[in-house]
Amino acid sequence: MAALIDSSVFIAGERGQVDLADLLASFRGEPLALSAVTASELLYGLHWSRTLAQRERRDAYIEAKLTQMAMLAFVSPSRESIQQFRLSWTAPAAELAHKILMIAATAMAHDYRVATRDLRSFPKIQGLETVKI
Repeated sequence: MAALIDSSVFIAGERGQVDLADLLASFRGEPLALSAVTASELLYGLHWSRTLAQRERRDAYIEAKLTQMAMLAFVSPSRESIQQFRLSWTAPAAELAHKILMIAATAMAHDYRVATRDLRSFPKIQGLETVKI
């Protein structure tokens, strides 16, 4: 199997909450990737840096991850999965739900499971395998 690494894992690594190098090594040769949606989330997060030093540190961290890992392009979800997923979300979470669905659809299309710390969102998607980090 292969694993698509979610932004929650990269953020935890950047914050020192997990040792990302050890974590990635624990997948023991499995193909690892991140989705283009995850890459955009990480790059968008740069704009929330409080100081120039923090922004530069985050930028270097993100750039390293983007060059070290394969990136999978967005794959459109099926109509059925959109309908099923839509019914499990409330309106205030719609923007987040949309990104979660895009990441999940990409993972499922490539037969990847999603490695994540977000265990409230991804388990709502039928047929998606997740790895708790």
